[in-house]
Amino acid sequence: MIDKNSPAAAALILAGPLADLLQRKFAVVQGPDRPIAVFAHDGKVSAVDNRCPHLGFPLHRGSVEDGILTCHWHHARFDLASGCTFDLWADDVPHYETLIRDGQVYVDVGRQHADPRGHYLRRLREGLEQDIDLVQAKCIIGLLEAGVAPSQIVGEVALFGVANRDDWASGLTSLTALANLASHLERETAYLALCQGARRVAADCDGQPPRRDRRPLETAGLELATLKRWFRYWTLVRHRDGAERTLRTAIRNGALQAELADLIFTAATDRIYADSGHVLDFANKAFELLDLIGWEHAEKVLPALVPQLVAARGGEEQNAWRHPHDLVPRLRAVDHELPELIRGGEGKAWNDLVGLTSAIGGDDPLRIIESLRQAIAAGARPEQLSQALVHAAALRIARFGTANEFSDWITALHTFSYCHALDCALRRWPPTQMPPEMLRGVFHGAMSVYLDRFLNVPPAPLPGERRPLDDEPQDAAELRQRFLDLLDQRHEVESAARVVARYLRLGHPVGPLLDTLARAAVREDADFHLFQMLEGAARQSERWPAGPPEREHFLVAAARFLAAHSPTQRTQLQTAEVALRLHRGDALYEEDGGGA
Repeated sequence: MIDKNSPAAAALILAGPLADLLQRKFAVVQGPDRPIAVFAHDGKVSAVDNRCPHLGFPLHRGSVEDGILTCHWHHARFDLASGCTFDLWADDVPHYETLIRDGQVYVDVGRQHADPRGHYLRRLREGLEQDIDLVQAKCIIGLLEAGVAPSQIVGEVALFGVANRDDWASGLTSLTALANLASHLERETAYLALCQGARRVAADCDGQPPRRDRRPLETAGLELATLKRWFRYWTLVRHRDGAERTLRTAIRNGALQAELADLIFTAATDRIYADSGHVLDFANKAFELLDLIGWEHAEKVLPALVPQLVAARGGEEQNAWRHPHDLVPRLRAVDHELPELIRGGEGKAWNDLVGLTSAIGGDDPLRIIESLRQAIAAGARPEQLSQALVHAAALRIARFGTANEFSDWITALHTFSYCHALDCALRRWPPTQMPPEMLRGVFHGAMSVYLDRFLNVPPAPLPGERRPLDDEPQDAAELRQRFLDLLDQRHEVESAARVVARYLRLGHPVGPLLDTLARAAVREDADFHLFQMLEGAARQSERWPAGPPEREHFLVAAARFLAAHSPTQRTQLQTAEVALRLHRGDALYEEDGGGA
């Protein structure tokens, strides 16, 4: 007999008489949080979650033959004795031990995994290796509920990404951008963001050869200045092996974070606006990733940047930077002037962010360059220059004319992402310790803003310029829901911007709005550009006071960009929601009876 008061008995659920089960072949019982299917086959009794791990179809409506349980919805097949699947896309079905006592069948629903954290970490790696987003989503839920910090999940995914692909790819950018926003996100939005990041990293690695590392140089006592000179040279002559061995030597020799930033960001700006700004943006994301997961991983993460660093094409190789104005000679001249300009501004106070933003948005490239030179000589700090720069870039998107080609949104986004990355990079040093070469990136970004000027011809009006916002709701929750509803439709760019502006001008808290913008982004089947826009706008808006319009400009730009790229099929959202409902024990399909 079973002692009903024992701890073991508390985990047992009666499935019914063995004789009935042998006759009927199956029974369905209700577990603590989900239905359980109990099968009698070949003289053995087995129990599994009655919901197919793929999409939740009732498994008791499947068939069992030769020890294999088949779900007839998508024909996923499982080993009945263990729940393990033969079709990896479906995932394993949770399995339960059974007991037979006094002619009665019991299901043991005690804890399935003695080490949930270890189990879900192992399964997450398998889901990444097999590029199965459903498995990834289930493991992310399990890890979060096991108390694993989001940053550790990000670390697991990121280290998989840099080990299983030969270069830094857009999935790692998406993962890092979304992780940077985690503190603003509600629990479910954060879960969706992690799913998006993991899915994109896994897709980037699918079918790719694993990374082949180069060893550091064995020469002892190399000075950092020498390594920097070598690294820049190897990068410019497109010699990957030399560049990577030099970088690894700096890391092995214990170079500090600021010294590694000097090494990489200087090389990233040796070419003008390299690869439409992606080189600098990816480098910045690699550094931010290490901020999140720990700098002890620098030797695994930073070398992934080298392939694009050495292969990138700069603006000097692009016709737009040469005609009708040849911008390259003027920019190269500024490179040589920077040390003297910086010295001339030492000890001076400067504060004309609005005026400099307006100047950068002008249509005369030489005047823009001169405005930046004068600001530096007048004492403008590096972060002030980059703050004005990124604001000017955001206005290109906030005033983007929808009559442009759709692909032109990405042109403006590239400039904004570059300027945002530069602003983040410049903040890694105190102003007096920043390498003077870094300021040339401000001039490169400003010229890209200039080249985008036709995207604002004619300029789209900012919210409220042509029509008051009074007809929009006032309640904060209603405004946030209206934004999401608008993005269920196409061509709601201006309406979405009006809702965000209305929300901000009414003084509602920014945090819930950022969560709403993130929710709108992570529910879409979008590429990494959407996440670049979201993260850059959210973080830049925090660097401006709440009162002036600059914060609004960034979030309006994000709203317009999101609306222009919504809605999509949202297949990733469906997968993540299925995983969440399966984990909760929800019934995804109505039972048709026939259970015990």
